[in-house]
Amino acid sequence: MIDVKLESVSKRFTRSGEAAAVDDVTLTIAAGEFFTLLGPSGCGKTTTLRMVAGFYFPTAGHIHFGEQDVTRLAPNKRDTGMVFQNYALFPHMSVAQNVAYGLKVRKVSRADTARRVAQALTEVHLDGYGTRRIDELSGGQQQRVALARALVIRPRTLLLDEPLSNLDAKLREETRTEIRRIQRESGTTSLYVTHDQAEAMAMSDRIAVMRSGQVQQIGTPREVYHEPANAFVARFIGRSNVLSLPVTSAEATRVGVALPGGGRVTATAPDGHGLGEGDTALVAARPEHVVLVSPEEPDAIRGTVTGVEFTGMATHVTVDIGAGADGDVTVAAVDVPDRVDVGDRVGLRLPAERLWVVRP
Repeated sequence: MIDVKLESVSKRFTRSGEAAAVDDVTLTIAAGEFFTLLGPSGCGKTTTLRMVAGFYFPTAGHIHFGEQDVTRLAPNKRDTGMVFQNYALFPHMSVAQNVAYGLKVRKVSRADTARRVAQALTEVHLDGYGTRRIDELSGGQQQRVALARALVIRPRTLLLDEPLSNLDAKLREETRTEIRRIQRESGTTSLYVTHDQAEAMAMSDRIAVMRSGQVQQIGTPREVYHEPANAFVARFIGRSNVLSLPVTSAEATRVGVALPGGGRVTATAPDGHGLGEGDTALVAARPEHVVLVSPEEPDAIRGTVTGVEFTGMATHVTVDIGAGADGDVTVAAVDVPDRVDVGDRVGLRLPAERLWVVRP
């Protein structure tokens, strides 16, 4: 196992002064870690992955595998395993031949190849599938063949570029569990790219959230969810309410704000927030932490229901409060009375212990 380090890595595809596809990215992936690059389309996550793979060379900065500088090293010299979005399997080869391809290129003996292919197929739960054709497999099975082909060469790093995007929702859940299990068992340092927040949260040891070529935040799934670094991260990771509220008091890690209903509450703030009385703070509150109450409750935030969405696990109630960054607040409640409907007046309560001040 090795760590992977990116030091001030940037990538520009033109010299016309256009914004960089990747802009001054610095991060370290620990040995054996499952690390995810998460962000919307065009944020630079796949470009970053391709620089780690060696398909692109950085315009600036350095990439290290352990102590080795691989910034200008050819892809075939980096000893990485790659799992592509479209699997990139050879249709004219059997499952076993696909898995063995990398070993054949490396001139591994037939006996060792047969042993390692059998072991790899066992790891991905495809025992007995070695003679099958690729077109005889389901999408999930093809994904596992691609994973076995990447792991059988025993790479220093495993790179996965949105490998689940072609699968249906249920198969995505099953396959992501399998990928994580296999990665844990192999201990391979892994870099995963996705735009799916739930996927990143479920699989990752740590996540780097990207936007416009820059890293917005690096942290564990719990950290980026409960303590977002800025408004973009708060809104991108799951659902979040981000309200603009007047600051009434400020301490090192606590900021008091005035609520639209006339009440006040104290929210947790990051060190060095720089806010003072009279400023405006952006306060994030997850829908599941907002409490639906009677509009008659003292200090409640009052508003009008504009949407009710039943999702099975919870009911999402959208309330127009006529103030804040977006003018509405979403509540995710497990048990919502049937009488709550569009047009109703309701009250909302924001628990202080669940509020987090974010940067713009």
